[in-house]
Formats: sequence, C-alpha cells, structure tokens
Amino acid sequence: MHVYHGQLEVHTRGKGLYEITDQIESNIDKCGIQNGTVTVFVQHTSCSMVIMENADPTARRDLEEFFERLVPEDADYFTHDAEGRDDMPSHIRMVLTRTSETMPIVDRKMQLGAWQGIFLFEHRCAPHGRKIFITIIGNDCNGDL
Repeated sequence: MHVYHGQLEVHTRGKGLYEITDQIESNIDKCGIQNGTVTVFVQHTSCSMVIMENADPTARRDLEEFFERLVPEDADYFTHDAEGRDDMPSHIRMVLTRTSETMPIVDRKMQLGAWQGIFLFEHRCAPHGRKIFITIIGNDCNGDL
C-alpha cells in the first residue's frame, strides 16, 4: 500500500464556497496511485470541507444563505467573540459540517458524481489562508501494494 501526503493553501476573500476539486485531482495525478482513497482535511475550526453541486452557482448561494439563517451572527446568546461577531457562528457552522471528506479513486480519478465538487466552506467574514492536508492511500499503476 502506498501513501502520499500533500498540502495546499487556499486564500479566501471571506465567507463562501471555494472549489478545490482541480487541486485535489492534480495531487492524485502527481502521486501515481491508481486505486484507493483520497482524504482532504482542513486544519481550522472556522471553515469546513463539503462536497457540493459545482455546476449551478445558485445552489452554493442557497447553501450560504441557509447557514446565514441557521446560525446568525447577531444572536444575543453567543459569548465567545474573541475574534469578532462571526467568531462563534463560524465555529458552530464548522461543527454542523465537516473538517474532512474522503472519496474513492478508481483508475486515477476521484469517483465524484457528475455535478459534485469539493469545496472549502469559509465561515469567517475576513480573508484567510487555509491549510488543507491531502492523504492518498492505495496501489500504484501496476497494482502493486
């Protein structure tokens, strides 16, 4: 079994969904693993990883609006605000989603659906540099373990 570790940094412009599917596919191409799994993990508590529709941008806007209503920044019951009024809401949004996603790889291709993409979901208002770790586990092109 071969294991590959990679890393990328995504620079956000504030809240929103940032597609990273191409960067993940580039790491798969680089590592030489043909069949296995890829896991992407974001090392932060105020953003998350999601698999989401990547064809129609209105689906992403609807998800962003849903989270704005679900976890509003102006809730008077939040006390954790060390980094601003979006501090606690961003942590809650992360907990409601995930910090990692795992996808199968077959013949060097992630097995995402036709309209699926991998996104960093930024929950903070200010721009950030987000570190994403990539782990790919599987066999090489010869079927060797």
